Amino acid sequence: QRLAMVKFGGRGAVRFFSRNLSEVCIVAAARTPIGGFNGSLASVPAAKLGAVAIRGALRRAGIPAEAVEQVWMGNVVSSDLGQAPARQAAMEAGLPESACCTTVNKVCSSGMKAIVLGAQQIMLGHADVVVAGGMESMSNIPYYLPKARWGARMGDAQLVDGMVKDGLWDPYGNCHMGSYAELCAETHEITREMQDAHAEESYARSRAAHADGLFADEIEPVVVCQRKGELTVLTDDEPAAQKNPASDARPAFKKKEGTVTAANASTISDGAAAVLLMSRAAADKFGVPVLARLAGHADAEQAPAWFTTAP
Repeated sequence: QRLAMVKFGGRGAVRFFSRNLSEVCIVAAARTPIGGFNGSLASVPAAKLGAVAIRGALRRAGIPAEAVEQVWMGNVVSSDLGQAPARQAAMEAGLPESACCTTVNKVCSSGMKAIVLGAQQIMLGHADVVVAGGMESMSNIPYYLPKARWGARMGDAQLVDGMVKDGLWDPYGNCHMGSYAELCAETHEITREMQDAHAEESYARSRAAHADGLFADEIEPVVVCQRKGELTVLTDDEPAAQKNPASDARPAFKKKEGTVTAANASTISDGAAAVLLMSRAAADKFGVPVLARLAGHADAEQAPAWFTTAP
């Protein structure tokens, strides 16, 4: 029997895999540039961004697409993407029709959970070559007309922002997730100045890394069709777009004495990333260098209002 050893008891314990499970290796990784909201990648659907990342990972590994047995891709808001987004990405990337594809929705953890699920397939011996990652195009999330199907009998019909409804709104507390960021900041005494300084340092490091070419090995270019021809996107939007000091931004969720702003909060973005997972036996068979070995993973949950401190 194949068993996994649990080092620490209780929910969310880190599970270290026994020797009876197949070793999981990460042999390649690729990502698209990260486009800003309505930015350089706004016209590209999430599945196509996912396909770019998948092709990039395969190209870096130098293995044929036919070798891929499974695809696991995270995607949070699938509105207007069409059926089976992960399979769309796989087909667009040229993977075989026999590859089993699954779309994963675990909100912010979707891509990471997809990697864990893909790795488990290898550990259990169900597959030897798996693609896993995540893809999102927040710029393309549509508005909804909830009453349109059965008829808005009289008066105005409400437009509902799908991005907020299905991506950024807590259905339990009936409030924006950003409100919980404010709660976290207040509870842990994280000041506006601390958040602004962290954001500006993060952007500065990102700009420096781009200037030094440190992201060149991981970014797969995206070709965007425009009226006047094609545009090849090679760099992330946000670092270059952040020109004004973070301190200039207004609080977004708590108007009086709020600390979370558009400048220091998580960005609304478009992009995709993928890794190529292999069993050790498959990596040896294809002669692919191993970048990393997956040694363990953990899941943990708590009250939705405290997603900010969930691991």
